[in-house]
Parts: sequence; structure tokens; C-alpha cells
Amino acid sequence: MIYPVVMAGGTGSRLWPMSRELYPKQFLGLTGESTLLQQTFKRLEGLETAPPVLICNEEHRFLAAEQLRQIGLLDHNIILEPVGRNTAPAIALAALTAMKSDDNALLLVLPSDHAIADAEAFQTAVNQAADLGKSGELVTFGIVPTHAETGYGYIGRGKPFGNFFKVAQFVEKPDAATASEYITSGEYYWNSGMFLFRADRYLEELKAHRPDIYESCAAAMRDVQPDLDFIRINAEAFENCCAESIDYAVMEKTDRAMVVPLDAGWSDVGSWSALWQLGEKDEQGNVCKGDVISRS
Repeated sequence: MIYPVVMAGGTGSRLWPMSRELYPKQFLGLTGESTLLQQTFKRLEGLETAPPVLICNEEHRFLAAEQLRQIGLLDHNIILEPVGRNTAPAIALAALTAMKSDDNALLLVLPSDHAIADAEAFQTAVNQAADLGKSGELVTFGIVPTHAETGYGYIGRGKPFGNFFKVAQFVEKPDAATASEYITSGEYYWNSGMFLFRADRYLEELKAHRPDIYESCAAAMRDVQPDLDFIRINAEAFENCCAESIDYAVMEKTDRAMVVPLDAGWSDVGSWSALWQLGEKDEQGNVCKGDVISRS
């Protein structure tokens, strides 16, 4: 069974002043009536999954709960992080939670603040990745690039396995010349930050490469306190955990990383220019939303 895990720990550092510390962009309706967080959950409709879990920080708990309530998906399913410790520990909390009810749980890890235009293509890629995940591979979704973007990390593909590829390398945000070379080669994808793998395999890799993170998260989950629709972990144990991304902690170290190409109109909505690209433009090329007076 696929267990969707939506990560909503963003701190509102981009798209200011609309997105800010106490109201980051995942809670905003930037690309439609629904917020980016709600769109992420709605994108799962039609997939055979367990009820999705949300991970967010303490300050956003009521905002997150209300948005899930509005779409009928609030059901004691919000794991609260007492402090932010990046994606590797957050996913470990979700893996440990899923393992309590299903030894063969497949985690589908999704950022809460991305836009995807083609939900059908997204779901097709997820179903394809599920077969790889069941066999023990750690799958990441590589976005088929449309231009030489310097604001994204890249995934270099290696040996092909049908329509999928072994991950050859993860690359930090490149300069313009390097990004152009990547696009010309056809061997690179944008790093989406979306993953699918068995919970036990992720924990196994984390224990092998970052046992300190594993131990801190395991300790935090030994003292779980239900609180309304929230799941509270041991704050002291989690505060002692190192902050690290899943890329650095696991994906760059494992020899079982696979990439599934995804061409679904993806954007991380990470800047005002990215938001402009997603919007419907008028005759002057402006994107307007709300009560706007435009003068030329």
C-alpha cells in the first residue's frame, strides 16, 4: 500500500510579501481557488493509497488542520515537528509511523508547495515507481526539463532499466553554461524533491549512512502523544537531531537510487517569475488575480 507523506515545513522565505514566516506559500491559493497544500492532496485522488499524512511545524498546525478539514481529509493525520530539521528526519518520522501499521508500506513523499498541471501523468509516474519501490529501490522523480534553469538541482541519469534509469549523480544548482550543457545532453532531469520507496528500506539506508539521525528520530517516536488531530513526538529527542536533507543523508550515498522521468507541467512556484509563467496572461503579457487596476 502507498502511504502519501506531504511535507509542509516551508518557512515562507520566498514569494514575500504574500508568503511569510507565519503564512508560507503552501497555504496560499496562488494557482487556483485551492491552496498549493490542498492541490497536493487532491492530486492523489484516483490513486490507491492509505490516508495521507501531513508533516508540519508547530506554528502552522491550526492553519494546516483547517485546510485539510476544508477538503475532508483531516483525520488525526498531522505529525508536528517541534523544530525544523530538514527532510531526512521528517521522512524518518513518517516511515516509523507507517511501519507501525504496515511492514511493507510504500512512502510517496511530496512537497506541499509545488504545482503540477497534469495530474494524470503524475499518477502514471507514481504507479510506475511503485513497482520499483516494492523491489527495494529508492525512487526519485526527475522532471523533464524545458529550459536551462539555474535555480534547480539536477539528476544525472545512468544505466537504463526499461523506461527508468539508475541515478548517476545529483548535482547542485549549476551556472548557466553548465545548465545548457545538461539540457543539450538529454541526460539530466530537474530534481523534484519527490520520492517513493519502502519505509523499511529508507530506514535501513538512513541507519547505514546517518545512524545519528535514525537514532534521534527513533527516540522521538518512542514517546508519541496524540493531541486532537495532531501527533506530537518527543520534542527533546527530535531537537537533538541533526538537520539534513534526504539528498545528502541518503540519496547521494545509496547504490539503489533510481529516477523515473516525469513530464507533467511541474513547477516549484519558487519565485514571482515562476508564478507568472504559470498564470494566464493578458494582451500585454500581465498576469492579474483579484481586484486589479492595470494602467499602461
